[in-house]
Amino acid sequence: MTPGRVWAWVAAGFGAIYFALPLIGTFEFSLRARRGVYSFDAYRSVLADPQFQATFLYSVVMALLTIVMGVLIVTPTAFWVRLKLPSIRPVVEFITLLPLVIPPIVLVFGYIRLYNTASVLPLTGSTLGTNLLLMLGYTTLALPYMYRAVDTGLRTLDVRTITEAAQMLGAGWLTILARLILPNVLVAVLSGAFLTFAIVIGEYVLAALLNRPAFGPYMVWMGSNRAYEPAALAVIAFAVTWGCLGLIQLATRLAPHTRARR
Repeated sequence: MTPGRVWAWVAAGFGAIYFALPLIGTFEFSLRARRGVYSFDAYRSVLADPQFQATFLYSVVMALLTIVMGVLIVTPTAFWVRLKLPSIRPVVEFITLLPLVIPPIVLVFGYIRLYNTASVLPLTGSTLGTNLLLMLGYTTLALPYMYRAVDTGLRTLDVRTITEAAQMLGAGWLTILARLILPNVLVAVLSGAFLTFAIVIGEYVLAALLNRPAFGPYMVWMGSNRAYEPAALAVIAFAVTWGCLGLIQLATRLAPHTRARR
């Protein structure tokens, strides 16, 4: 092995240790709920908690709704910008980066100020309205990741040729988007979707200040009131996040084989 390759492996090893040791320590601590022996009592306690089940289910539903909303907003926008308005693409990219710059607490206080019960549109006065605000907030937070994923997928396509050929065959815009563009960028959409899912599952600020029963506030509450269960909950959340990343990799690897069969 060349010296450069050796140092690359050494750096990778240090990086793996840096990330693995805290996780191993957290996992080991979560097994100490029963004195003197290792056990999964903390995990059983967390998984059997009705509040865990309710908050996790709520966050999963909100994540799925956020993914649908993100796909419906981002895919047509990225397609139209690349096809008809390439000159404003830097502006659109800048707008999609704003959620990384503006803190979520600013976003949620803006929601509360604009949509409180004294405003023209009192969304915070009802459960449905507050859930809608939370979903829109999640969509905003996931916008940078979803847009870049879809835009990267569109770069691999000759969008103009595909669109012109479909129009010559009599296809409308909805047909072009649903039957041509979306299937061809499905892997990119899935990448953005899994990242969105991971963001929603762990998000705290929006859900806490809008007083929604989400998984993020439950994790914080558990950390303030229990000893071993928070460590178990952290491992579970980490497993969910890495599961999403693994699904991204799986979808990316399966995509070439699927296209080859077609």
